Amino acid sequence: MGIKFGDLVVKKPISFEELNGKRVGLDASNVLFQFLSSIRSIEGEPLMDKQGNVTSHLVGIFSRFTNLMEKGIKFVVCFDGAAPILKAQTQEERRMRRLEAEEKLKKAKEDEDYELALKYSKQTARLNEDIIKESKLLFQYLGIPIIQAPSEAEAQASYLNRINALDYTASSDMDCLVYGAPKLLVNLTLSKRRKLGGKIIKIEPEVIALNEFLKSLEINQEQLLIMAILIGTDFNEGIKGIGPKKALKLVKENKDYGKMFKVLNAGFDWKEVRDVFLKMPVEKNIKLDFNNKIQEDKIRELLVEQHDFGLERVEKTLDKLRKLNKDQKDLGKWF
Repeated sequence: MGIKFGDLVVKKPISFEELNGKRVGLDASNVLFQFLSSIRSIEGEPLMDKQGNVTSHLVGIFSRFTNLMEKGIKFVVCFDGAAPILKAQTQEERRMRRLEAEEKLKKAKEDEDYELALKYSKQTARLNEDIIKESKLLFQYLGIPIIQAPSEAEAQASYLNRINALDYTASSDMDCLVYGAPKLLVNLTLSKRRKLGGKIIKIEPEVIALNEFLKSLEINQEQLLIMAILIGTDFNEGIKGIGPKKALKLVKENKDYGKMFKVLNAGFDWKEVRDVFLKMPVEKNIKLDFNNKIQEDKIRELLVEQHDFGLERVEKTLDKLRKLNKDQKDLGKWF
């Protein structure tokens, strides 16, 4: 779902030249859901191999990540661990939305309405153990470090950003700001366009600097967290009628948050939600290695032998990675 701060967020364009050599952490589920929902056939079906196994996630990782790696970006991918108990309601709501979308997808196919079928098919995307396992393997084969977070991956990436083990956290959600990520990257894609609300809009990578964001709102990190709770998070429903601007006004006018939530008749324990964010477990004993070798034989085995990828296509991408690796080594001789 993600926290919605709307147009209050201060974003600045950032070029790929500025991202060259930078360490960027991602939430795996965030990008994998994007791949599973967007990389589909014209009829709305996810891409599959001859055995009927979904391959959209592998296509996304191998094509889009390698293209970004060519820009010199050093990735770290964090995977979710155990979800907080308070997230159960959000997970159930997502499950129900998927089931509803599956019913609508079935009818759209019966009516041969492929535009609607594509729309609803994107809403049925779901991660399973096989997809997660294969994604971890492919990231590792590409030399990209992976981290298994004890709980929320976004919190893990944000922690690494806070201690300067990463230069940026990348996500389409604003939750990382509430977890204290100093620099959040959005729209990290080589695509220049995106379909939004039936319209094609121009997009480019942008960075949100937490300190600048807080300064523009004239609040502190604690107040940002309370704003998020008022608007709604993965761990609580927002209070009806309160959007970003009203939430900002409330946190500025109220110092006694307990009294404020009581007056607003919040149907949840705000302190419990606050503590989920503040006490989210993260792995701290981490040593990141950005010099991992690309395992070409393993990539061929996973993609070509197991999932019917075209060998010529795979080799073309591997050639680009070899050149990238050589250029980086040659450059290193000068330092």
